[in-house]
Amino acid sequence: MKFSIDKQEKYTVFQLNEEKLDTLVAPELKSEFVTLNNEGTTNLILNLSETKYVDSSGLSAILVANRLCNNVDGKLIVTAVNEHVAKLFKISQLETILTILPTNEEAVDAVFMNELEKDLTNEGGLDD
Repeated sequence: MKFSIDKQEKYTVFQLNEEKLDTLVAPELKSEFVTLNNEGTTNLILNLSETKYVDSSGLSAILVANRLCNNVDGKLIVTAVNEHVAKLFKISQLETILTILPTNEEAVDAVFMNELEKDLTNEGGLDD
C-alpha cells in the first residue's frame, strides 16, 4: 500500500496513494489507522485525491478510522473525494456520519475549530 503521513501538533494528514481502496488495501489501511491512534493521533485528515474506487472493505476501513478518532474525542475528516466515491458515500449514507470536505486546508480549519470548541467546553464545565 502506498501512502504518506504528515504529522502536525493537532492533526495528522494521511494521503492514500492508491487508485483502489479495496480488499487488498483495506486491512493494511486499518492497521495503519490503529497504529496512528496508538501513537496519539486524535484528529485525522484522510486525503483520497488519488483514490478512484472504494468497495465495502474500504468503507469499513474508513469507519474504523472514524470510530478510533471519536473514541479519543477527535475527528476524522475525509478530503478530496472524487465523484464516484462521493456517490458511494451518499448511497451508503456515510455522508451523514463522516465529515467530508473538499480540501486539506478546509479540514485543517475544521480540526482547529473542533479543538477550540472542546477547549471552550472544557473550560466552562471543569472549573472549580
